[in-house]
Amino acid sequence: MKHAPLALSLGLTLSAAFVAMPAQASEDLAKAKFCVGCHQIDKKLLGPAYKDVAKKYAGTAGAEADLAKKIRGGSKGVWGGAEMPANASVSDAEATTLAKWILSLK
Repeated sequence: MKHAPLALSLGLTLSAAFVAMPAQASEDLAKAKFCVGCHQIDKKLLGPAYKDVAKKYAGTAGAEADLAKKIRGGSKGVWGGAEMPANASVSDAEATTLAKWILSLK
């Protein structure tokens, strides 16, 4: 049992790394799914900035599910006249991951 403290320390270090990964992993997912062609974290392009989306939905019940549905199915009229097309290449799980990440931005 001499190595137990080392194993515990390594386990805690790895756990902390996995906790920190989702934000970067979600940003990478947004890039991989070409969301960043219309959206940026902190500035408007064709669509709203992700931080503006997070502010709009802050404290709204069902925001995560609603946003995930819009990511997959598209939306129109939520942010003015621009239409966000459906994105069939995004799975339900990926849409939920993206929605969680977007809503976590401040």
